[in-house]
Amino acid sequence: MKHTVVALMEDKPGVLNRVVNMFSRRAFNIESLTVGHTELPHVSRMTVVVDGTTNDVEQVVKQLYKVIDVLKVSDLTEDKSILRDLTLMKVSSNRETRGEIVQIAQIVGAQVVDLAHDSVILQIAAEEEKIDDFVRLMRPFGIKEMVRTGRVAMARGALNVERAPDLAELAAHQHHRRVDGVRRDTGKKKVAVDLTGEAG
Repeated sequence: MKHTVVALMEDKPGVLNRVVNMFSRRAFNIESLTVGHTELPHVSRMTVVVDGTTNDVEQVVKQLYKVIDVLKVSDLTEDKSILRDLTLMKVSSNRETRGEIVQIAQIVGAQVVDLAHDSVILQIAAEEEKIDDFVRLMRPFGIKEMVRTGRVAMARGALNVERAPDLAELAAHQHHRRVDGVRRDTGKKKVAVDLTGEAG
């Protein structure tokens, strides 16, 4: 089963690299990963699609929280969130087929963003399954080029990933985590304090 996990993180160099390395080390089955800015200053939002069991997702959430500069992690279930992918598709066309292509695009909610003498570029933002259906409809005309983004998600209604707990407090907490993560000389041996506060 596919699960959608959203993480808010400080917009700093190296954060995404640490997240990707964590996924690689843990061998999680990641289907897509997208990152973008939020309305909050210096905070980015990462959306990860994980194909696995509930236990797999729990491990993803747990490991993400261990990454320095990750502020908050949420598992957005499909019945409580809006899920969207974006696709740009260049389809072969001519005088005879262009009208039919445009008509199909309008029916499914796609937009024409470019017209040329031998092609049409279409844009569609929808659920993954709807995009798959649209791709199948366009294949007989000849798909010359296509690019699909990873999934983005937003909680429905009053649910808000970027609300409580307060992100300013979380950012301050991150500072203390970084300080606590520095190796300390106890006089007997070097002790590394991990992100959970346990000595290693």
